[in-house]
Amino acid sequence: MNDLSPHAFQPAPAPVDSAGEAIGYVAEIAGSRSEVVFDLAALNALTDNVDPVLATAGQVGGQMKVRVGQSWLLASIRSLGLAPGQMDRVAATVDFLGEGDEERLTGKLYNFRRGVTRYPMPGAEVFAVTGADLKQVYAASDKPNIEVGLVYPTKDVRGSLFVDAMLGRHFALLGSTGTGKSTSAALILHRICQLAPQGHIVMIDPHGEYSAAFRTNGALYDVSNLNMPYWLMNLEEHCEVLLTSTGSDRQIDADILAKCLLAARAKNRVAQDIPKLTVDAPIPYMLSDLSQLIQQEMGKMDRAGDTAPYLRLKNKIDEIKADPRFGFMFSGMLVADTMANFIGRVFRLPGDGKPISIIDVSGVPSEITSVVVAMLSRMVFDFAIWSRNEPQRPVLLVCEEAHRYIPRDDAGSSVARILGRIAKEGRKYGVSLGLITQRPSDLAEGVLSQCGTIISMRLNNDRDQAFVRAAMPEGARGFLDSIPALRNRECIICGEGVAIPIRVAFDALDDDKRPASDDPVFSTLWKQSGDEENIIARTIQRWRAQGR
Repeated sequence: MNDLSPHAFQPAPAPVDSAGEAIGYVAEIAGSRSEVVFDLAALNALTDNVDPVLATAGQVGGQMKVRVGQSWLLASIRSLGLAPGQMDRVAATVDFLGEGDEERLTGKLYNFRRGVTRYPMPGAEVFAVTGADLKQVYAASDKPNIEVGLVYPTKDVRGSLFVDAMLGRHFALLGSTGTGKSTSAALILHRICQLAPQGHIVMIDPHGEYSAAFRTNGALYDVSNLNMPYWLMNLEEHCEVLLTSTGSDRQIDADILAKCLLAARAKNRVAQDIPKLTVDAPIPYMLSDLSQLIQQEMGKMDRAGDTAPYLRLKNKIDEIKADPRFGFMFSGMLVADTMANFIGRVFRLPGDGKPISIIDVSGVPSEITSVVVAMLSRMVFDFAIWSRNEPQRPVLLVCEEAHRYIPRDDAGSSVARILGRIAKEGRKYGVSLGLITQRPSDLAEGVLSQCGTIISMRLNNDRDQAFVRAAMPEGARGFLDSIPALRNRECIICGEGVAIPIRVAFDALDDDKRPASDDPVFSTLWKQSGDEENIIARTIQRWRAQGR
């Protein structure tokens, strides 16, 4: 065995064919972050090893191990540099991740767990981690888990996500456009559906991509069949849809709307059994009743001020009733008390073997898209709060293009407020949040830090990388430099959902399970021609009818 003291360092003999030879020593210990010195000759001797994990020993983002008593400590390499004045040694900053027991006869690592109970002393020998070690580290043990791909750089070690830990503390999937983000999201959701066929997953799909991926195991909704009753909106959401004024006029309009809306709700038989009715209670009412009550208030003799606020409200209600684009929500057919049916359908209660609802909001008028998302999100949260005394039915809410709804520069909208609240408080009530975004730096501050598991694909923007760096735990910092260099369908996973931070190449998905998110192939499509007149005619027909 080599003498690896800092003052008498002997290079490891070459070639080194096993992980039994030390490759360096511990130079300094300081909490989670420590300094290690590697022997360059020992690392070079491992580069041709048949075990790809040994062959990449000593690289940034890789792992090394140190023996402490009867345990192996595992550490991740954060940064590398030549040791001062010594061309044959490499100084490395490492983060200790966890520890496993050492098998007495073979010296193998087993029973790995996160966290460190006892640190090594300076001068302790450092060894390369093997593929067999990583199998033990990433073994999913007996926790419910889903396998999503292969751990880099191995060819046979499966990367798994612990489902309860991932969903219990929220998760975020990040990646620039074109990195395979949508396909990876579909893969994770498919695996969750396989594990939990009676699950309850609601996905907000702003581009209509995911319906193609979940035809067989999902319930698909868009403007043609969503049938979302307008009266499920609370006062704040009513204001966002019906108020057109700004400044002090907006508060006047809101007060009038609140008074008339409460009176309209009180007319329903359901309201008769409620002693203290509030304006936010989801009680059915008729738009014609609301319009009539506004008209009555406007005609009262003791009314203060002019008639402009009343006319603004009345005109907006008439406009929405007449606009066919709003028919999926503001139709006269949606007056009946269908709340139980709507919740059962959308939240998959029961799921009937289709545990995921894909809510395609691409056909929703842009003026009310955020209100529709706010309603769906708030209903998930409110249902969880009001069903606390019932058998628990946790719901996963997945939000694609999350930076649209929880923007950094506007926390005042109803959708930003409710999603922010779910991020902070959802886990107490059994509501899990999954955020998918290509611009993490545009997310409201603090939302990403509420996500216990971060799955980061390639991020090209420096600002996005810095934002993710701030949200990632200390032990994952060594991986961050590799984020801009990740290939398509590769990611870094860190946080509660994995034993230690890992780099994973996602599995390929069958064509019938992939979202419709492929980029157009210009070189092929621009060689095709014919039937242009009919293409234009059909497109104009759908465009004018606002149909899809």
